[in-house]
Amino acid sequence: MPVRLGLVIALLVPLLGGSLGSPLTASGDELSQALARQKAIAAKIAAQKKMVAELNGLQADLRVTIASTGAKLDGINADLADVKVEVKQATARVNAVRTVYDQQVADLADLDAQLAEIQTEEVAKAAELVDRKNLLADHIRAAYDSDRTSLLETILSADSFSDALSDVGYLIDIGNQDKALAAQIVEDQQTLNALRDTVFQTRFDTAQLRAATAAQKKVLDGSLADLKKARSRLKKLELATAQQLALQQKAYRNIAVNKAAAKKILANEARENASIDRKIRQLMASQGNGGGVPSQYSGTLAWPLSGTVTQEFGCTGFPWEPPLGNCAHFHTGIDIADPLGTRIHAAGDGKVLYAGPLSDGAWVVIIAHSSDLITLYGHVKTNIPVRAGQMVKKGQLIAYVGMTGHTTGPHLHWSVKLGDRWVNPRLFL
Repeated sequence: MPVRLGLVIALLVPLLGGSLGSPLTASGDELSQALARQKAIAAKIAAQKKMVAELNGLQADLRVTIASTGAKLDGINADLADVKVEVKQATARVNAVRTVYDQQVADLADLDAQLAEIQTEEVAKAAELVDRKNLLADHIRAAYDSDRTSLLETILSADSFSDALSDVGYLIDIGNQDKALAAQIVEDQQTLNALRDTVFQTRFDTAQLRAATAAQKKVLDGSLADLKKARSRLKKLELATAQQLALQQKAYRNIAVNKAAAKKILANEARENASIDRKIRQLMASQGNGGGVPSQYSGTLAWPLSGTVTQEFGCTGFPWEPPLGNCAHFHTGIDIADPLGTRIHAAGDGKVLYAGPLSDGAWVVIIAHSSDLITLYGHVKTNIPVRAGQMVKKGQLIAYVGMTGHTTGPHLHWSVKLGDRWVNPRLFL
């Protein structure tokens, strides 16, 4: 194509398109569909970004729950019932995260499929545009070649584009079909631009979403691994506890064969609990006045030893525990099983009120941490290294795990008394 003819075509296409309406406002089915699709994809991407933010929040909650579970399992004498609840909560949160993540992956796949369709349309529309431009060029070339007057000179000498179009109309026989073709070229170019914009933006956004989704998968995999470890550790602790309980239950069954003896043990336990309450009141009345016992205890208590918790505080299924309140059998402390001779430490600073045997043969250490906070360490060995009236520090050696009194195996019975009530020691840890 001659250079002058190319310039004429370049000028004529917008002129012809402009004669039917501005190219910026031209619209048609394909252009409308392209713009509508562009808008729909933008909405989907916005929804995906919102989903990523939601996933971030869910992952954060999950990490907090799993970290809490791990910390409790790492702690001394974990409360297995409490840990089981947290593991269940973590599992539910994992499922919620996985549901959102799976939806994110599915939506990304849908975006990829739509992007592939748009790219195919973009290629087809580009080829169609080239064909239509070539067709219009052929028509103009034919008119140019058959005319003796220079179209370029006519266009360049016109006062305005409208005058140029009027002048060209005398020189070239441009029919309605060619005008429609020129208008279609303008609209095709707009449609192609819309498709290209959509492809570019969608590629950019999906790349970001894909990176964010991959990062979420990495975090989720880490949470799943941590949860798996927590479940495994919980299972081991439950197994160890079950083994200790089995030993205690076996020992009780041997006693329970003689119902009269079992009934006697239960009655003795009830009397001993009442006797301990009286003894503590008497000790506080006598030794508390001797000084060294503060009116209040500031701080927390520590575990006296690390072992396997075989009985928690509260209602229990062990029939040798006496009744209390609405419970047919109530355990007033926490039982921690450990080998004979394991060192037992003071749960906090305080004054030893008593170190010796009770009426049932059990040896105990009783420490006053304040005028209304007492800890009791039961079934200890007889070689107690502290004495009544002695001040002790938190963590100081005060006794050894034994089997004195009524017990089915070596363990420490640890109780906390606040005022006139036995309370759960875990509340002070």
